[in-house]
Amino acid sequence: MSPKPVSPSSLIRAAITGVEGYVPDDILTNADLARIVDTSDAWITERTGIKERRVLAAGKGPSHMAAEAVRGLLAKTATDPKEVDLVIVATTTPDYPLPATAALVCEMTGIPHVGAFDLQGACSGFLYGLSIASQFVATGKCRKAIVIGAEKMTSIADYTDRATCVLFGDGAGAVMLEPSPSGYGVIDTVMHSDGAGMPHIQIKAGGSRAPASEDTVARRQHYFYQEGAVVYKHAVARLAEVGNEIVARNELTPSEIDWVVPHQANRRIIEATAERLGVPMERVMMNIARYGNTSAATIPLCLWDYESQLKAGQKLVMVAFGGGFTWAGAYVTWAYDGAAKSRK
Repeated sequence: MSPKPVSPSSLIRAAITGVEGYVPDDILTNADLARIVDTSDAWITERTGIKERRVLAAGKGPSHMAAEAVRGLLAKTATDPKEVDLVIVATTTPDYPLPATAALVCEMTGIPHVGAFDLQGACSGFLYGLSIASQFVATGKCRKAIVIGAEKMTSIADYTDRATCVLFGDGAGAVMLEPSPSGYGVIDTVMHSDGAGMPHIQIKAGGSRAPASEDTVARRQHYFYQEGAVVYKHAVARLAEVGNEIVARNELTPSEIDWVVPHQANRRIIEATAERLGVPMERVMMNIARYGNTSAATIPLCLWDYESQLKAGQKLVMVAFGGGFTWAGAYVTWAYDGAAKSRK
């Protein structure tokens, strides 16, 4: 039975008590892409910072990767599946239009009969999910909540478009949220959106406004579409804007920030964001070279990769920007020494 809600005056903090990730074994390198489309390793690396990305096998969806991450997370945090109260999956590439990928993940991992739903916030989806789940924990509605970012972005990549197909990879990352005994945890979150960005970054067909048809398939309208220059400009501006908003709201200085955790869209965007926040690159998490852009999965995959370097009390500023447009930020104080739990 879930614990009873508590009054707002008794709010508690939701802490990240564990993080786990999963990426498929199959690797698609820049050299591999050069045999598919007119591009080169030098062209991709210079413009994006990506060297390779992971590819999930045909016939599998984000639920398979998310389930692997959740199994590892449950083991790492010594959590019985029956103890979990809430599961949120942030994804743009769900296994099916219905049922929710989150429900599939629960079934695959033995989490019984809990609230489970998908969230579509594009590349900002994980931070949207973190904001929502942390409030369930803070009010006492949930004791253990799992937030997952899981994407099979290669399923919507157009391998005739060299400007976009080089960007994407597949993967999943998950975090456990629990009441914080130390006071560390999710301190603040902000979320924004602007539907005017739709023409610049979208999947043009497949929804109820433009259902799948022979014509939409022939026009390749079920693949990811992006106007790169416009999106780049907005991404740089909004990431810095939301990062500085979080910093100002919480009266932080750049020297106090131990880690910036940005969405992994493009190395140049990440570098521009760090510069505008006044944080040197050695304190910015970046793994885009190995995984590419995994949309909602990028931030939890960064936390997973850097877990061994994280220490209790460190201050993290997380920022993301995605299609829609959506953008979001979070200020989190890390709740445990990662070296003791890390896979490395």
